[in-house]
Amino acid sequence: MTDTAPLVSIPEAPVPDNGTAEWFSGAGAYRLRAALFLPPASVNGGTPRGSVVLSGGRTEPIEKYFEVIGELQARGFVVLAHDWRGQGLSQRLLDDPLKGHAHGFADFVEDYRRLLAHFGTRLPKPWIAVGHSMGGCLTLLAIAHGAGPFKAAVLSAPMLGLQTGNRPKRAARALAWLMGRTKPTDYILGDSGEGQPQTFETNILTHDARRYARNLAQVAAEPGLKLNAGTWGWLDFAFSASAWLKRDPAVARIAIPVVVLAAGEERLVDNADQREITARIPQGRWVEVPGSYHEILQETDPIRAVFWREFDAVAAGV
Repeated sequence: MTDTAPLVSIPEAPVPDNGTAEWFSGAGAYRLRAALFLPPASVNGGTPRGSVVLSGGRTEPIEKYFEVIGELQARGFVVLAHDWRGQGLSQRLLDDPLKGHAHGFADFVEDYRRLLAHFGTRLPKPWIAVGHSMGGCLTLLAIAHGAGPFKAAVLSAPMLGLQTGNRPKRAARALAWLMGRTKPTDYILGDSGEGQPQTFETNILTHDARRYARNLAQVAAEPGLKLNAGTWGWLDFAFSASAWLKRDPAVARIAIPVVVLAAGEERLVDNADQREITARIPQGRWVEVPGSYHEILQETDPIRAVFWREFDAVAAGV
């Protein structure tokens, strides 16, 4: 008997057909949410082509990817989507549930292993990993630590490094290391963690007004999905994850194709770091998506089409 979990439906983003969510136990017995979606019987004679494990970025719940899940179902895939610890409807890490926090990356990797163990017998092979931003970074970390068996990975603007503005990257990393040990649960941006009020016109995530509004409407419908800015502990984790991927020999032993799609108008993660880490993977390939802001899969249809072109090419080869 499964422990059923909720999924949030709104008119702009209904729950995809053939999907159910459930709770599973992550590292340290954290209560985490995941959802499994089956393809329609009308596709491929009812026989799944394989499975996609879909991992969103920081702040992103399962619901934000309902459109993507539907597109994967229509291609004949079983889709497993999940909320990382500390966000979505998974268990939060601090008494203040709005703080985006982390304690390094080991627990995330173990959560991913347990996700695969919990659902593995329900995931037809071959398996393809898809991850965005923080989820792309953690997916690559998990694969480097032996999670699988995946046949390929397609990563959307993965957080393999962070832009640091006018502050030199070495200085930003040192500050995050220090504050991550002295004030780890404090917001980076100040007391509220809200940052500056943002509108579609000032956002740096997507050029698509409809998808931008849809994502806001989901959080308005279920405030429990909301997450504010990150803490110093989260920033220290992000820098540490990038540093590990740049130096650890396990990355050079990844034996599957890994396609990294980079946003051409990126303002958050560092595309140079992406290229450096992708070059360490024997079958790694870095592809720039011209004109895209950070959230490639939430972008306009012509921009999203680049992602689907690359995904379809990978899927045809596994």
